[in-house]
Amino acid sequence: MFHHLGDAVHQLTSALVAWGPAGILLLAVLDSSGVPVAGVFDALLILIAVERPGVAWLSAGLAVLGSTAGNTILFWTAHRGGRRFMQSAAPEGWSGRFRGWFHRYGLVTVFVPALMPIPMPLKVFVISAGVTGTAMSQFVGVIVLARCIRYFGEAWLGLKLGRDSAAFLTSHAWEFIAGAALLFCALYAWITYKDHQRRRRA
Repeated sequence: MFHHLGDAVHQLTSALVAWGPAGILLLAVLDSSGVPVAGVFDALLILIAVERPGVAWLSAGLAVLGSTAGNTILFWTAHRGGRRFMQSAAPEGWSGRFRGWFHRYGLVTVFVPALMPIPMPLKVFVISAGVTGTAMSQFVGVIVLARCIRYFGEAWLGLKLGRDSAAFLTSHAWEFIAGAALLFCALYAWITYKDHQRRRRA
C-alpha cells in the first residue's frame, strides 16, 4: 500500500515539475487551502529551479500569487463562517487558545509561519485573522511580504546550490526554528513598543 502511495506521489511530483510554473501555481493554491503539502511544495519549487532555471523566478512569482489567493480565500471563508469555522479547523480544545494567541500577538502569528519553510500552524492563524475581523489589506500585505521572501529565497537557493539545496534546508532545520523564534520575539517586541508609544501619545 505504502509502496503504491510512494509511486503515486513520485508520479505527481514528476508531473508538476514537468508543468513547471503551472504546477507550482496549482500546488500553491492547494497548500494554502489547507492540504498538507507544505514540505513537498518547498522541495518542488527548489527542484524546478534546479531542473529548469529559466523559469525559476516565474515559478516563485506564481507561488506567491497562488499562496496569496489560497490564503485570502481561507481568510474570507473564516470571516464569513465565524467561530464555528475556527472550531472545526483547530484541534479539539485549541480554538480558543489559537484565538488568544492571535489577539495577543496579532499578524506576527501569520507572518512567521508564512515565512519559514518548516511545518508551522499557519492555517489556524489565517482563520483566526478572519474570525477576529482583521483588515484584509493588512492580512494580504503580510502574506505577500512573507511569501516573497520565502519563495524567491528558495528559487535563489535552487539556482545557487543546485541539488544540494534540499540537504541544506534539512541540515539547518534547527537554525530555521531558532530563527523563527527570534524573529517572533523581535517583531512582538517592536509591536509592543509601538503600541506603548501610541498609548502614551493618546
